[in-house]
Amino acid sequence: MIRFTLAAGAALLLAAAPVLAQTTAPQTTVSGKAQSAGVTPGSEEWLRLRGESYSAAPDSEQNPDEVAETIRLNAGIAARNAAAEQAEAESAAAFERQNAQWREETARLETQRAQYEADLAAANAARAAYERARAAWEAEVAACERARRVCITTPPAKY
Repeated sequence: MIRFTLAAGAALLLAAAPVLAQTTAPQTTVSGKAQSAGVTPGSEEWLRLRGESYSAAPDSEQNPDEVAETIRLNAGIAARNAAAEQAEAESAAAFERQNAQWREETARLETQRAQYEADLAAANAARAAYERARAAWEAEVAACERARRVCITTPPAKY
């Protein structure tokens, strides 16, 4: 009985562990402090409260080599972005061309299918008319044979 009680208690603790882990007291975040202090996001004070700092040096203190390297890197990024935009525009145009060709081909095939179905319906109607005419002719011939007389009939033309 004691083992059962211990096992049940251990199972209860294991089941309750996730719940107990989630019941910590809420903590005030840095952004919560900044919001309660009425600090504008992105301002120097807001950055300082978050532990960040950014202050650009005046142009007179900038390293010309770093500025030139930054300009070169930015130009390379801009060139890659322009090339990517050009490639995307070309891909979109190619897609539109292929899509238009597909729509034309689909329309052509649908027209062919509709024509085939119309031709098939006409052929089936002609076959049915021929079979009716043939059955009527066979009935006429059979009637002549039963009457033991000579009848001149011509079979219906083949469809």
